[in-house]
Amino acid sequence: MPEQVPKKRIAIFGSTGSIGTQALEVIRANPNLFEVEILTAQTNHELLASQAIEFKPNAVVIGDDKLYEKLKTALGSTDTKVFSGEAALEEVADFDSYDMMLAGIVGFAGLKPTLRAVNNGKAIALANKETLVVAGDIVMQRAIEKRVPIIPVDSEHSAIFQCLVGEVRNPIEKIILTASGGPFLGKKPNFLVNVKRDHALQHPNWAMGAKISIDSATLMNKGLEMIEAKWLFNLTPEQIHVVIHPQSIIHSMVQFQDGSIKAQMGLPDMKLPIQYALSFPQRIRNDFPRMDFRKYTTLNFDEPDVKTFRNLALATEALYKGGNMPCVLNAANEIAVWAFLRNRIGFLDMTAVVEKTMQFVAFIRNPTLEEYFESDGEARNFAASLINL
Repeated sequence: MPEQVPKKRIAIFGSTGSIGTQALEVIRANPNLFEVEILTAQTNHELLASQAIEFKPNAVVIGDDKLYEKLKTALGSTDTKVFSGEAALEEVADFDSYDMMLAGIVGFAGLKPTLRAVNNGKAIALANKETLVVAGDIVMQRAIEKRVPIIPVDSEHSAIFQCLVGEVRNPIEKIILTASGGPFLGKKPNFLVNVKRDHALQHPNWAMGAKISIDSATLMNKGLEMIEAKWLFNLTPEQIHVVIHPQSIIHSMVQFQDGSIKAQMGLPDMKLPIQYALSFPQRIRNDFPRMDFRKYTTLNFDEPDVKTFRNLALATEALYKGGNMPCVLNAANEIAVWAFLRNRIGFLDMTAVVEKTMQFVAFIRNPTLEEYFESDGEARNFAASLINL
C-alpha cells in the first residue's frame, strides 16, 4: 500500500474574510490533505465560532478583546483554545503546531504575525500584499535566512509564480501584471467625482472583500501588486509592467530574455490560487468550473489610464522611490479607503489624501523595522487629519 502522507496543518489568519472563507472551502473539499490548526478574525466572532465548531482547530484568536467572552462561551463545549487581542495574534503565530500560515489579514495589521511566522520557520501562503508593500526588504531577507517559502495567493502573483516553475536558471526580462480595470474602466473624472461606495464595491469579475474591491476600483490594488512583485520575484521597477485586461482570463505573464512569454490562464476564481498555494508543489484535483475558449473568443489588452486613475501613478512613484514611501502610500490609502467606505470622503478624494501624505512624511531610504512602524503611524495620523477623523 502507498505510504499515507501526513495532513498539512494550516493556520488561517483572517479566516472570516473573503480569502479565509474560500480557503476553508478548499480544505473542506480535501479533508485527507489538510487540517485546520489555527483560525483568527478581528470582529466576526459568530462566523469564527461556527468555523471553529466545524473544523476543530487547536486555537482561535479574536482580535477585538471586547468579543472574547462571547467567543469563549460559544466554544465552551469544544477543546479549542480561545485567545484575544493583537498580541495574541503574534503569540499563536509562534506556535509549532502548524505547517503553513495562510496570511489573509487585510492591510498593515497582517505584517507582525506574518513576520513572526517567518521567524518561526513556517511556510507562508501570502494573501496579504501589504506585508511586502510595507516592509518587503526585511520580510524577504528573513525568509531567505530562515529558508521559508513564501507562496503568493494573489491571482496575479500566483500566475507569475506558476510561470516561473522550472525556469530557475532563466533570467526574467519583465513581468506583465494584468488588471481588469475595475467597475469604472473607461470612465473619466467628471463621472468618478459622483461615485458612491456601493457602486465602487461592484467588481465586474471577482468576489472580494470591501477594502480590495475599492483598491481595484481606484487601481491602487495594481500599484500595491507592483510593489509586492518587486520583492517576491527580486525585480527592478523597470521590469514590472501593467496592462488592462477586462476579461481577467490571463492572470499575469512573464517574458524571458529570449522574448518568449508564458501566461497563466483560467476563470477568475480565487479558490484556484488558494488551492495551489496550500498544495504546492502538487496540483490537486477539484471540481471548479473549467474555462471554455469557445466562450472567450476575444481577449483585450490596453494601457492603464494613469491620468484618471492616479493612484496607480502614485504607487509607481513609491515603487521607484523605495525606502519608506510604499509604507506611507499604503498607510494613507488604508485611512482613505476606510473613510470612503463610511461616506466621509469622495472617490477622487482618496487619491488626494494619499498624494498629500506622501508629500508630508519624511523620506527614509533604508528604514529599520521600527522606522517602518513609525512611518506607518505618522502617515495614518496625517491622512486622518486631512479627513478630520
